[in-house]
Amino acid sequence: MDNSSAGFLSSKHYNDYPSYIKKRFGERVQKVSLNTGFTCPNRDGTKGTGGCTYCNNNTFSPDYCKPDKSIGQQLDEGIAIFAKRQRYQKFLAYFQSYTNTYAPYHQLEAMYREALSHPQVVGMVVGTRPDCIDEKTIDLLEQLAQEYYVSLEFGVESTLNSTLKRVNRCHTFEETQAAYALASNKGIHLGAHLIIGLPGESRKDILEHALRISDLPINTLKLHQLQIVKHTVMALQYKDQPDMFHLYTVEEYIDLITDFVALLRTDIIIERFISQAPHHLLIAPVWGLKNFEIVDKVEKRLVEKGLWQGKMGSWEVKR
Repeated sequence: MDNSSAGFLSSKHYNDYPSYIKKRFGERVQKVSLNTGFTCPNRDGTKGTGGCTYCNNNTFSPDYCKPDKSIGQQLDEGIAIFAKRQRYQKFLAYFQSYTNTYAPYHQLEAMYREALSHPQVVGMVVGTRPDCIDEKTIDLLEQLAQEYYVSLEFGVESTLNSTLKRVNRCHTFEETQAAYALASNKGIHLGAHLIIGLPGESRKDILEHALRISDLPINTLKLHQLQIVKHTVMALQYKDQPDMFHLYTVEEYIDLITDFVALLRTDIIIERFISQAPHHLLIAPVWGLKNFEIVDKVEKRLVEKGLWQGKMGSWEVKR
């Protein structure tokens, strides 16, 4: 395969996120996580209680992310940490924990503008739920996107309503579709999150996610394997009913994800293939591999199988 003719951003057999970021900004850019202290409608009783059965926000909240600190202070501390590790000059403010559009408009505007006013911040990423967006918030993000890079990421997690109900998401895939329709063509970079291996989903179900996700107007996709982590409803379910879960081995997952990539729309940028919960919180599966090792395995398996992103989906590049 000639990767350049497929429209890929690098020599890889898929559209990779680091290459996209370098092309977009001219250099590496690091995300700095922020914690606004917001909650979710399936936690506060608006739609449900207890939150998603798999969710423990401590699995991806750095120590400096405390909602009692201002946005500026969190950014300063996060940037200082990354400055010690790598020579980054540009940063993205990442509103990550919980639902970051789930607050009054004036509060959202103040926080977003505070983040974007930081001298080293070139844009922001806002993580939220499909049922927690409205036209007024989209208008705000569209306005900000005229000056800054603005990415809006929805937690899709599954395209099956039966799964969404099982994990207590308290929204439907139809609401996901409506959210993307509302946010599209606004100059906002649109992302999606998908969890691979949620309870009750077969291999066929997961591969069909690739086709349904490809029908959404997304630019970026984050994939990660289901992880059972401590202090979640799912941890209790796994203890009492382990048979309701199929936790993939590394080799099973690599084989599945390469078939998934082959069905995925060609121009979607794949931001990640896995997530890594902290060791002290992770129950299963324990793979013992770093993210870059999984990425290498995915690329190698795509070559071995003669696959590349979109090969089996007959997608055309839409750039």
